[in-house]
Amino acid sequence: MSTPQVIGVVGAGTMGSGIAQLAAQSGARTLLYDPVDGAADAGVERARAGIAKLVDKGRLGGDAREIGARLEVADDLEAFALCELVIEAAPERLDLKHQIFGELSRVAPRAVLASNTSSIPITSIAPAAADPTRVVGLHFFNPAPLMQLVEVIAGLESSDEALAVARAAGEAMGRRVIDAADGPGFLVNRCNRPFGLEALRLLQERLAPVEAVDAIVRAAGFRMGPFELQDLVGIDVGFEVSKSFHELSFGEPRWRPSPLSAQKVAAGHLGRKTGQGWYAYDEDGVAVDRPDDPEAPEPGAPAGVDGPVIISGFLPVADELRALADEAGFAVEDEADGAVPWLIVECGPPDDDAPVLQGAPRVILCAEGALQALDQGGAAAGFHALSPIGLVELTRTPATADVAAARAEMFFGGLGLPSVWVGDAPGLVLGRIVAQVVNECAFAVGEGIGSAEDVDAGMKLGLNYPTGPLAWADEIGLDHIVMILDGLREEYGEERYRCAPLLRRITEFHDHGHEHFHEDHGSP
Repeated sequence: MSTPQVIGVVGAGTMGSGIAQLAAQSGARTLLYDPVDGAADAGVERARAGIAKLVDKGRLGGDAREIGARLEVADDLEAFALCELVIEAAPERLDLKHQIFGELSRVAPRAVLASNTSSIPITSIAPAAADPTRVVGLHFFNPAPLMQLVEVIAGLESSDEALAVARAAGEAMGRRVIDAADGPGFLVNRCNRPFGLEALRLLQERLAPVEAVDAIVRAAGFRMGPFELQDLVGIDVGFEVSKSFHELSFGEPRWRPSPLSAQKVAAGHLGRKTGQGWYAYDEDGVAVDRPDDPEAPEPGAPAGVDGPVIISGFLPVADELRALADEAGFAVEDEADGAVPWLIVECGPPDDDAPVLQGAPRVILCAEGALQALDQGGAAAGFHALSPIGLVELTRTPATADVAAARAEMFFGGLGLPSVWVGDAPGLVLGRIVAQVVNECAFAVGEGIGSAEDVDAGMKLGLNYPTGPLAWADEIGLDHIVMILDGLREEYGEERYRCAPLLRRITEFHDHGHEHFHEDHGSP
């Protein structure tokens, strides 16, 4: 399929001008239209300035003026008659998009018509066109000139030819093109739903405050925690998207909006744009009440450790803790061998033939259940961490012995890992959020919305994830993920936490520790 040489863009806002900039950079003659007086002129100038900036920084080859000259202001939609591809980047209103696509069908009947919508199903937009087979989704991520991703979405009637034109355009723009089937949020935004929703659920249950949740997530390599991100996007925007997801899915429990978001919107606390959201902001948009992240302590076994540390379990996190403890100078054993242990660290359920460990302070991995369920009436402390470990979450019950809590802090500090105390629940904070994200990705792949490779590429390139969720799940161990989901399902009794059938099948097909999402199900 040849790359479109004449591309039209409808809508000259931030997204529209950014898409026009990419089209011009791809070598296409690019027409930009906006019905608001002066908006298209401003959009073209903004795109040309973006081109010049990239050239100056050496991130774009060629002459900035020559590339910028490919951008033209269209006085009306009639100017799009020769376009091979027209990309609509208008506000998210179905009636408006219907009007635009109807007009475009009349003036450019041979063009492929693409919508940059992030929330409206392509199949809902397509009937407004004279030929619905020529309508596709071409979803860029903000800011379009910098984010290296575009989703090509197939509506129910989208033709292979139209999809090929959209892919060719995206590739010519230098983007990683991923394919997605039509549905709420398409692929990337759908898979990211639990990132914010599960954080809100944690806050609703008072398991951790806003600042702690964000710090825990940042320690895992994310640029922002979920509450910082909600403030940046706008709490009202996120709430409307949540309502749309829930409505389009006819009430899917995983996508139920949070009453905390509704409360914030009602109060006018919408995030950075109002100066108050989950955080308070100064005039420069800097959060004035966000504490600094905890610093990692110097590794090394502390003085007074007078016995071995027993680390049990088959999960990857157990292997990582053994390696860190050995490097830090702890005497690490798999089982007690005469000497009284200084601390027992239980990382998941033991093998059937493993001896029961007891007789020393214990700290238990809270994956398959909350500490209260795993150590009923016992004196153990609880913890959770995911490989690669950046921060350790600790928890306790009223029965937890002070010595167990103190030694847990000393042990993880001796490994050079910062720790934070949170409320008791399966997976604690990070484990719960990540398990739900992985689960949503597994649902999407299993339903044929996209491939495992495209999920991981999309989450990294479109949303700045530190690694792809499914590749990360392979590293964490799918057993670990399923333990958390089953623990949450058992504790809450909610369909919200049901394990995706594909995730369950892959995990049960293999022996412990050998299951891998990409090896077993890289494509739908």
